[in-house]
Amino acid sequence: MLRLAVATDAETLERIADPLAERGIEARYVPTTGRAQPLSEPLVGDRFDVGFVYPSRVMEGGVADALLGVPWVNGQAAVLRSRNKAETLARLERADVPTPESVYVSNPADDSELRAAFERLDPPVTVKPNSTTRGVGIAKADDLDSFFGICEYLSLVHDYRAVDDRSFLVQEFLPDARDFRAMVVDGEYVGAVERRLPAAERAAGRWKHNVHRGATATGVDLAPERRELAEAAAEELDVDWLGVDLLVADGHAVVNETNARPTVDSATKYDSGFYDRLAGLIRRTAEV
Repeated sequence: MLRLAVATDAETLERIADPLAERGIEARYVPTTGRAQPLSEPLVGDRFDVGFVYPSRVMEGGVADALLGVPWVNGQAAVLRSRNKAETLARLERADVPTPESVYVSNPADDSELRAAFERLDPPVTVKPNSTTRGVGIAKADDLDSFFGICEYLSLVHDYRAVDDRSFLVQEFLPDARDFRAMVVDGEYVGAVERRLPAAERAAGRWKHNVHRGATATGVDLAPERRELAEAAAEELDVDWLGVDLLVADGHAVVNETNARPTVDSATKYDSGFYDRLAGLIRRTAEV
């Protein structure tokens, strides 16, 4: 049986373990954080054939990569490429994959640069840290003073020299957009969910449709052109296992961002061949 080192102990491992075992792949958790690791000793006592996916922390990931010595489904380069939201959008724009209109701000930027970024878009605008997940730190600015206030808070945070990424995005805000997460495995669309806040939360003014912020994820059947959009994003980014976030407003779809370490949802929300295709990708990676 092929042995798969899984660098997460969250919902994903619990959901993939049995389906992969049925396909001859043993998935086991390998902790990379919250531990003191002697570098002269193995990370774990067991041998693994392949990893899934490169750890979220780059420093710990480098140690795990060195000590495990396995190929990864989504290695370091793929994870970093997807995490860099501005790079993702720039690559997709170059390939004519539709994305929200965005301005990349490399902090510190003076007021004239910030004003130009704000005035390029119709308010309200979205201000988004370049490398966070789960909607952390995303804010909406309706006017220039509010926008400057958000940027000032970011500057205060960035005064701490250990902050790795001081950049952020200013993006067009798409009101009432529907939020979809499409999954692409080895270049092929394999299913999608729509993420939606409860009606009462939307009525209260909330607009972030992240599951970790109370939204629910419901399996949906995406239209062919939106499936192709997700596949085009994965192809351009050259990432084999990818969650592609689509925003749809007024019948127009854009790729908002991507996730090379996506959480796996329940199997009922994906196509019937989802686990066969995932198992095939894991086996192909192990043979590299």
